[in-house]
Amino acid sequence: MSGDDGVRWVPVGELGEVRMGKQLSPSSLNSGRPHPYLRVANVLHGRIDFSDVKTMGFTSSELATYSLKPGDILLNEGQSLELVGRSAVYDGPEGEYCFQNTLVRFRVGPDVLPGYAQQIFTHWLANSVFAGIAKKTTSIAHLGADRFARLKFPLRPIAEQRRIVEALGSVADTERAVESTIAKLRSMREATLLSAIPLDGHSTKPGWTNVPLKEVVPSVQYGISEALDRDERGLPTLRMNNLRNGKPDVTELRYCPTPVREDLLLKGGDVLFNRTNSIDHVGKAGIWRGELPRATFASYLVRLHPDTKRLSPEYLVEWLRHPLTVQRVRAIATVAVQQVNVNPSRLRELTIALPIAPDRQHQIVSTLASMDDRINRELEALAKTRKLKRALADDLLSGKIRV
Repeated sequence: MSGDDGVRWVPVGELGEVRMGKQLSPSSLNSGRPHPYLRVANVLHGRIDFSDVKTMGFTSSELATYSLKPGDILLNEGQSLELVGRSAVYDGPEGEYCFQNTLVRFRVGPDVLPGYAQQIFTHWLANSVFAGIAKKTTSIAHLGADRFARLKFPLRPIAEQRRIVEALGSVADTERAVESTIAKLRSMREATLLSAIPLDGHSTKPGWTNVPLKEVVPSVQYGISEALDRDERGLPTLRMNNLRNGKPDVTELRYCPTPVREDLLLKGGDVLFNRTNSIDHVGKAGIWRGELPRATFASYLVRLHPDTKRLSPEYLVEWLRHPLTVQRVRAIATVAVQQVNVNPSRLRELTIALPIAPDRQHQIVSTLASMDDRINRELEALAKTRKLKRALADDLLSGKIRV
């Protein structure tokens, strides 16, 4: 089917090869020769992460079928609904890697540039095209190779495809540069935190002391246990997913429909600790700055009450975010069915190293806060760049702008 703009709408499966990867099973681990393969965790937005690659057995015929070539496009076949169809162009050595059946491979034919196809797939992901065709199960959505192959692809002349890729590529270069800056700033921040607060938790520096946390955090308070809903007429309630990077994230809240005691309302300067979560996320901490006029917190969180004459709330949060503290918190966590739990009493048995002088605590916090300001400025620039990139992609791929 052709449009007046010179675009032909052709099923994906007619423009290249669509194939699912090899299924991982106990027998596949030992059949054939061990060979590295890529899976969902390796395929990120527009790039392949080779840092954590697993192996399984592939026979010689399977290697011929499932090995990757530069220019192959890998898409997440099984993912959360909003991420199903996430894609990247393989740019590794030919034959070095294979792929699992949690991914779909699209190997373009002569009429399609890999970079153009990946831009189309990114556009489809952002506009919920993949979500619209995915088969949904309880916790995961499946793209389906057949459903993907039937999607109508906007086929343009190769020269126009190339110009679109170049135009979007220049914005993508800017995006990657900002991402790199953010990564460097975050590494600098972590290095500053490690050097500012003694790594071993047993500082012998003059002016420092080591005490059980319970000595400077005399009490804790659990959040509410009431059932929550999405009705915004209720009281905004922070849950375990609302703590990120030492701050509350109030973008995805739930609400308490019943009255909440005054002493369970959040107040400026409150320190919240995530006591229940997955092992990778338990122990997150943040400080409430009055982001909302009225709010409370769920029982997945506890409120820590520091003795502010000896321990500033801001320093407490930084100590809780220290990599060593995170390790120690995970070590005292107890395993439940799908989550782990940290008993606040055991948390308060941990030893905290802190400067005796409050001014030194504030100095450490101030240094880290200034680095956070730089990171936030870069994050704002990144959000603007991504907004520009998406708008440009919408215009170019819809034909509103021709190049």
